[in-house]
Order: sequence, then structure tokens, then C-alpha cells
Amino acid sequence: MMGALGRALGAGLVVLVLLAAPASSPAEEWGGIVPGETVLEQVRARYGAPSRETRAKVEGYDTMQWVYEGDRVPEGLHRMTVDFGLLTPQGYKPSVVRVLRLEPKSKIFGRNTVMQAWGVPDGSGAEGDQEIFFYRSGLIVTFEKEGPFAVLMTFTPPQPDPTAPAAPRR
Repeated sequence: MMGALGRALGAGLVVLVLLAAPASSPAEEWGGIVPGETVLEQVRARYGAPSRETRAKVEGYDTMQWVYEGDRVPEGLHRMTVDFGLLTPQGYKPSVVRVLRLEPKSKIFGRNTVMQAWGVPDGSGAEGDQEIFFYRSGLIVTFEKEGPFAVLMTFTPPQPDPTAPAAPRR
């Protein structure tokens, strides 16, 4: 359990660091949640209380994770996880959505559906036997090992252009 939480928090820290660079496109969204824009109160108004809430301190910042499962998860999903707490150039925003992770049920988001909805990915690759699509606008899609359906969709604020210079440190 702690290993998964540690990996999730580590991935969130990568996003925190990447946000120091300017983004060139708007964030991707799903279900009315836009990472980097949507706040905790908006998620609660739309989806209600989570099934489970976890609080942690990451590099000195208070973060929160909401998990929706069972009868609280939106239709078509096994689980929806929302991480709050975003470091921005204007400072730390504890109630802003940092990452939204969807674990869809089988046959919900096929490769073609993903490309029709979000376009051709900016990059693709593999992790083990799983194909991964990457969108600079903030979406990473991991597909099942043998098949065309998404098993994980991770929405983040837009990622910096790899050719753009990093923002100056303050």
C-alpha cells in the first residue's frame, strides 16, 4: 500500500517541478475536472464525498488524495483518484487539482476513442508490455497489455515543451 502511495506522490512531485516551466496548451479535462484549474469544492459539488481521503506531506506541502470507488465512482470506471495540492509560479495552492487518474472498466476507452477525443498523441512508447500515449496538454494513457483498451488515464496540467527553456528559478 505504501509503495503505491509513494509512487503516486513521486509522480505528483514530477508534475510540481514541471509546472515551473510555461505551458503552451490548455489542460486536458475529463468529467468537469481540469487539473491546474479545478478546486476541491468543485469536485465535491460534482461528485460528492470520496470513498476514501488520504492526507500527506510532500516536500513540506500538505497534499490530499480523494479516491472514488464502489457506488461513488462515476459510471464506466473502476476507480477515480483526485490529487490536490499544486505548486504554481504564484505559490502553493492546496485545494487545486494536481492529478486526476481514471481506471476505466474494460472496453470503455479504446485506442481509437482516445484519438478521436484527444487527437493524435504527441508521443507514444511502452512500459513493459503496455503501450502508452503522451499528450503535452496533460494526458497520459496506458493501454492493456494485449488489447486496444485503456487501463489508466492520467490527467495533469499541461507539460512543458521539451524544446522550451526551463523557467528561471526564484
